[in-house]
Amino acid sequence: MKTAYFDTFSGISGDMIVGAFISAGISLSDIEAEIQKLDMPGYSLSQKTVERNAISATLFEVHSHGHHHSRSLKDIIELIKKSSLNEQVKERSIRIFNTLGYAEAKIHNVSSDEVHFHEIGAVDSIIDIVSAAICLDKLKIEKVFTSVIPLGRGFVDTQHGKMPIPAPATLEILKNYPVKFNDIPFELTTPTGAAIVAAESQGLLTDKNFITERIGYGAGTKEMPGIPNLFRLAIGELVEKYSSDETYLIETNIDDMNPEFYPYVIEKLFDVGVHDAYLIPIIMKKGRPGIILSTLCESNKIDDVLKIIYSETSTLGVRILKTDRRKLDRGFEEVDTKYGKVEVKVTETSAGKKFIPEFEACKKIALEKNIPISKVYNEILKKNG
Repeated sequence: MKTAYFDTFSGISGDMIVGAFISAGISLSDIEAEIQKLDMPGYSLSQKTVERNAISATLFEVHSHGHHHSRSLKDIIELIKKSSLNEQVKERSIRIFNTLGYAEAKIHNVSSDEVHFHEIGAVDSIIDIVSAAICLDKLKIEKVFTSVIPLGRGFVDTQHGKMPIPAPATLEILKNYPVKFNDIPFELTTPTGAAIVAAESQGLLTDKNFITERIGYGAGTKEMPGIPNLFRLAIGELVEKYSSDETYLIETNIDDMNPEFYPYVIEKLFDVGVHDAYLIPIIMKKGRPGIILSTLCESNKIDDVLKIIYSETSTLGVRILKTDRRKLDRGFEEVDTKYGKVEVKVTETSAGKKFIPEFEACKKIALEKNIPISKVYNEILKKNG
C-alpha cells in the first residue's frame, strides 16, 4: 500500500509539503499544468534548491502578481468544483479546505460560509493545498502518517493583528491529534499544514512497518537557530507486522494404513504441542491412492513427533525439512456485537486491524442465544469493514 510519511521534526506548512514532493521527484511543470486547471490568474510558481544545516532541500514559492480579492470558503470550493482537475484531487482539496474553514469559523464565531481567505493568503492557501492534493494523487498515495506535530511559541502578524503561536486555527485543527509544544519562537506549524495533516493523516507511524522508497526535503523560508527549518517526506510501502521462527516440516507418504486411524494420529500430534498437522490425498506408484501426513513443529518436538508417527502409522521413514515460518502478530480482544461481547483473535495488517472469529467463543454465544453460529461469525466479520 503506497504510503507517505510526514516527518515533522521542525514543523509543517503547505509550501514545505509541496517542496518535499518536488524534492522526491514530482516536477514543478506537472504541478503547474494541473494548477492551471483552476480559473485563478495572477500568480507564478518557483522552486530553488537551498541548504538548511548542510541538508539540501527544495524551497517552493508562490508569487502573486497584481491585486487579489478575498475569497470565502464557499467561493474556493466552487472554484475547485468547476475546475477540470480529476475527482480525487478535487475531493482531497475540498476536504482539506473544509478542515481549515471550519476551524477558522469556530475561532471567529461565524458560519463556515462567512470565512474569508484574504488577498495573497487566499492564493497561497489554494495553491499549496491543491498542489499537495495533486502530488498525493500523482504518486497514488493511499495513506498518510506523521510524526508528532511540533508547535512553537510567540506571536505572528495576521490581518486581524497579532495572534499567538500556535495560531488559534492551528491548535483547533490539531485538537485530538498528537502534538508537542516547543519553546521555539517561530510558527513551526501553519494552519494550512495542520489542515493537510488533519484531513489526510491516519495518525502516527510508530506501530507500523514501513519500507522507504523515496525521500524528499521541503524547506521553510526562514533560517531557525538550532534546528534545520525542514519538512521531511518519506514515500514507500506499509508491510505486514510479523514475527519469524525456525520450524521443521516432518512428512511421510502412506498408502497401506486404515484411514480410520488418521484422526487419532492427528489428535496425538497436537497433544504433544505441534504447530500444525494435516493430511493431503495423493496418487502413489502403480496408481495407488495414498496420504501425505505433514507435521509442523519446533526442533524440541521432533523426537516426540517421530515417536508418534513410527508407533501409530505404518510408515518406515519420514522427510524432515527446516523451514522459516513468518506469522502475523496477533492477540485477543473482546468486541461488542448485538449478541453481546465475544472474544476474537486480532491481527494488524497493512489494511488495518483485522478481527478473526474464534470457533469456541462463537459456539458459546450461538448456544446461549439459540441462533446459528454463522450469524455470530458474520457479526464479527462486519467489523473488518
